[in-house]
Amino acid sequence: MENKKLDTIQLAPDLRICRILNGMWQTAGGHGAINPDAAVSEMELYHDAGFTTWDMADIYGPAEEYLGEFRRRLAKKNERELDNMQALTKFVPNPGPMTRTIVEHYIDKSIRRMNVKTIDAVQFHWWDYNDTRYLDALHHLSRLRDEGKIRHLALTNFDTERVETIVETGFQPVSNQVQYSIIDQRPEVKMVPFCKKRGIKLLTYGTLLGGFLSEKYLYKSEPLRSNLDTPSLQKYKQMIDAWGGWSLFQELLETLDNIAKKHHTSIANVATRYILDKPAVAGVIIGVRLGISEHKSDNVYTFGLKLDKDDSESVKRITSRSRDLFARIGDCGDEYR
Repeated sequence: MENKKLDTIQLAPDLRICRILNGMWQTAGGHGAINPDAAVSEMELYHDAGFTTWDMADIYGPAEEYLGEFRRRLAKKNERELDNMQALTKFVPNPGPMTRTIVEHYIDKSIRRMNVKTIDAVQFHWWDYNDTRYLDALHHLSRLRDEGKIRHLALTNFDTERVETIVETGFQPVSNQVQYSIIDQRPEVKMVPFCKKRGIKLLTYGTLLGGFLSEKYLYKSEPLRSNLDTPSLQKYKQMIDAWGGWSLFQELLETLDNIAKKHHTSIANVATRYILDKPAVAGVIIGVRLGISEHKSDNVYTFGLKLDKDDSESVKRITSRSRDLFARIGDCGDEYR
């Protein structure tokens, strides 16, 4: 079994990841019925195509269990291939007491489900900043890292102020996972400058707006809410509305389509490359609807794409007419709080 060499990056000295990560949020439900056997078979195809990095969470339904079964199948074919895949999960507890026993219980559960001895990275998410026991959780996660249950500590949806507090308290997250796309460039206000200064990488989601940044929606009338058949489309339609509305979004799609045609590629490739080229961005997470639909053959073309100055300026001409999402929503992750 031999992987194609796609663009990779060192997320940490001992952790190299594919720059397009396979996002498993869709397994949590609402994106179509998933057949577990077909899902795991599809994971094997992604791995064979070189998309070897998986992003999941303890709250993403059966995502961790799919990963565990995928690893079992991979080991049967060629055990050495296990060294060529990377699995990042999330610890998303309800706010409350964060004792060593509680934190270790959930990490041990993820380890069992994922069928790993050590989790490559645990990306910690916290719902309520008023409850500062997130620092207790980070303390215990750091201990579990030092003891070998976790390889790296990372964050999800923390704002810049809290990341700064975390770093100043002595913790060393390798990355923060944030929403970042052509229309949602809030990370550039505070998060990117801070992460560049501190050597923290960004993993981005929502980069394709749940599928809105594609030819499928070009020259289409504004969809009714009842036509948005996945939680992703419902969520990112709200972002489009906040950003500037459907008419301006159509202008953006037309611009991206012109750029895509110029480079013989797709709108999704252009939108992904645009964010991959941003400072501090290590990788873009693209959701996979395992066994339902796949875009891996198209995603490959992102890696050979080079956007030029004219392309960037064409995009900027549209985005400069949009509303300021940082002023409307706040910093990274503020939409969850």
